[in-house]
Amino acid sequence: MTDATLKDTSVRRCISLPAIPVSVALAVSWIVAMLLIAAFAEKIAPYGFTQLDLRNRLAAPGNAAHWLGTDELGRDVLSRLLVSIRISLLIAFGATAISAVAGTTLGFLAAHFRGAVEQLVLMLSDFQASMPFLIMALAVLAFFGNSLPLLIGLMGLFGWERYARIARGLAISANAQGYAAAVRQLGATPSRIYLRHILPNIASTLIVSTTLVFPEVILMESGLSFLGLGVQPPMTSLGNMVGYGREYLTRAPWIMLAPATTIVVTTLAVSVIGDWLRDRLDPTLQ
Repeated sequence: MTDATLKDTSVRRCISLPAIPVSVALAVSWIVAMLLIAAFAEKIAPYGFTQLDLRNRLAAPGNAAHWLGTDELGRDVLSRLLVSIRISLLIAFGATAISAVAGTTLGFLAAHFRGAVEQLVLMLSDFQASMPFLIMALAVLAFFGNSLPLLIGLMGLFGWERYARIARGLAISANAQGYAAAVRQLGATPSRIYLRHILPNIASTLIVSTTLVFPEVILMESGLSFLGLGVQPPMTSLGNMVGYGREYLTRAPWIMLAPATTIVVTTLAVSVIGDWLRDRLDPTLQ
């Protein structure tokens, strides 16, 4: 082989991207499409999501005016689906972020102070894991009423104990390693040690945990909205659409099938990405 051929081969190896399975590529494409829809939902929606067309009530999909048909009030299913994707993703991302930040913070506090603080965090984690979250959510929403900020905050309590346990265990292990002790000997504050040194080293595990919690939050919000205790009219979400569509399942199944399919494919896509990230980031699987 000539020098030019060897150089060209080395350059290709340097710029080559890791092989991504077709299923993962499709999952990433779907999530990107959902994010774009959420960002521009009102601009790309053909109608207002509350706009009525009583002359075309329960119109079947496939006609030029309403591609996915209409519901019992003549509202365009496609327009409502696009806005529902925005609301459901907003709730899922907001709740997942709250859960991750709260759980990781409590895990770091337990690893740093140990003793009574650690026992308190572990006790709260056991209590959270043992209590059916759906029953607690139903009680809170029934007592305090329904609002989007309350729903996001409530959903943020879901799954935080996983982050707390993971962050605590990994932080204790990191504190026993040389780099954390060296930074501590240099006079770094605890916040700098945990945020600038320990957190980047355990971020991969936390990211994988996030991909597991995210679809569960979507399903939980959909279940609450299906029961009538989630997003309230005139606002709409994927679970809200499924809840209203169940009454017309035999006459107009498209009202429920469109949001239900979106929920299934979205949660499946996030799960596929999570499994792939786990395989890529877990050193024990390399």
